[in-house]
Amino acid sequence: MAGLGNLRLGGWDGGSGEGSRVQSLNAVDAVVFALYFVAIIGVGFWVARRKAQTADAYFLADRDLPWYVVGTSYIASNISTEHLIGMIGAAYIYGICVALWEWHNVIAFSILIWIFIPFLLASRVFTGPEFLERRFNSTCRLLFAVMTVVANVTAFLAAVLYAGAVGLNALFGWDIVLCTVLLGVTAGSYAIVGGMRSIAWTEVLQTVLILAGGFLLTFLGLRALGEGSLSDGWSTMISRNLGEEAAWAEGIRRLAPTVLGEGATSYERLNLFQPPNHTLIPWWTLLFGWVATSIWYNCINQFMIQRVLAARDGWHARMGIVLAGFLKVILPAVIVIPGLVYFAMDPSLDRAAADKGYAALVMQLVSLGVRGVLLAALFGAIQSTVNSVLNSTSTIVTLDIWKRYFEPNMPERRSVTVGRLVTAVTLVLAMVLAPMIERIGSGVFVYIQNLYAHFAPAFSAIFILGILWRRATGRAAAWTIPIGLGASIAVGVVFPEMALTVRPILIWAFCVVLMVVISLFDAPPPPECVTDDLTMNWRQIGIFRGLGKPWYRNVLFWWLAFVACIAACYLAFSGLGLGR
Repeated sequence: MAGLGNLRLGGWDGGSGEGSRVQSLNAVDAVVFALYFVAIIGVGFWVARRKAQTADAYFLADRDLPWYVVGTSYIASNISTEHLIGMIGAAYIYGICVALWEWHNVIAFSILIWIFIPFLLASRVFTGPEFLERRFNSTCRLLFAVMTVVANVTAFLAAVLYAGAVGLNALFGWDIVLCTVLLGVTAGSYAIVGGMRSIAWTEVLQTVLILAGGFLLTFLGLRALGEGSLSDGWSTMISRNLGEEAAWAEGIRRLAPTVLGEGATSYERLNLFQPPNHTLIPWWTLLFGWVATSIWYNCINQFMIQRVLAARDGWHARMGIVLAGFLKVILPAVIVIPGLVYFAMDPSLDRAAADKGYAALVMQLVSLGVRGVLLAALFGAIQSTVNSVLNSTSTIVTLDIWKRYFEPNMPERRSVTVGRLVTAVTLVLAMVLAPMIERIGSGVFVYIQNLYAHFAPAFSAIFILGILWRRATGRAAAWTIPIGLGASIAVGVVFPEMALTVRPILIWAFCVVLMVVISLFDAPPPPECVTDDLTMNWRQIGIFRGLGKPWYRNVLFWWLAFVACIAACYLAFSGLGLGR
């Protein structure tokens, strides 16, 4: 989700009735689609048959998730509507460079594997806010908890439910409110009953479905381009995206002002490294773009790291993120290549039509019955995100707010009851707010990304400094959060034209400097806040322990393989490879 703020929810504009419908589903597709919902709910309740009686069991699946569940669940939580729809439309306009939203995560994933996971697991915390209290103070915990809950409920959760409701409305013409309730009930029912265990295991199934459906669409698209031959289809896609045929060269010329600004007449669609005036991903964001929103989203965002905290041990947590990294390597084949295929089929479309690429490719290329599978994959992505946000919000409200301030001696079984109640209330509140998102219109995802861009830099800065620098103090962290947020809002008001990828980097750098300065003028933190479980001991680094033996089970070996795959992708789509 992070970094996709300027992608619109293509193809489904939120209208109602026949005029907004892409195409009604065949009865076979509708049955397949319905069977998906039944299967997911069935799996969720089957996993939940072992009732959770403790906070560990309900919120963190007894801290017993194996690596393959950690990895697939992590990716399922990340993929939502704007991936399967928005990125295909963006790839049609901008080309392969939008794959950087996936491949550039190699830096944040590496930081998570080698820096954050050892300390998060060693501290035995339930949430990121709880870690902040142990490292700094209760003020930091409360600030992070409240801001996360508000963002999850009012923006992210409601927006994702609305996006899914718009999709159902476009397919079936059902009322938006009815669609919202349907999605909420199907996604939230087993999340309320089974907690993290039900969510994680259903997300394994959803990840497989999402990837299988995406690869099928890419396969059919390339085969159509090559008139039955995959290799010919690939060659045709490459040739046309390079503008080697007149109609496609004209298409590139027509889109160039959108990509590089007014006056541009051409751009490189198969090159990851774009010039500084690129309107989406200029080259320098590769160097600095990860420090703010990417670290926050991947390493400290509760609804992402909850499955890391639920891992069986450090090896399973790290290997799970390595698996997630490999899935990130192949995700562009599912969510970017179809956009290049769509451009190779028709280079004459405008942005609005390009945003309808997913629905158009499904209806043009996929036979009856199989369409239902692909649409199930789309809504599986929505459900997995909704479940993850629900569970993380419930965890934070129950443990970081309710137990911390209202019921300190809350028994384990009581925490599960409160957690289920909070999950239900959060779901209902999000369903009530979801239809109101329509008033924001196509700017909903821009709104979400702007929100994250405001508060992510400060928290990213204090987490990194808190782990790597023992001199960082709680008072400095507590001041950095509101000052950083205020500075970000002020910069956004004074310089509204500043790119969304630029402001977080500047604010992050400001927050780092601010926290260092305040810490140096403050008294050193107390010993209990700088133990080896909370901060890096540079004299005795233990982050390379427990990596696994023999070599084929070693985390370092597979992490290096993951990094090598990313490097190969960068090389392939650069001035030295296909992007020449």
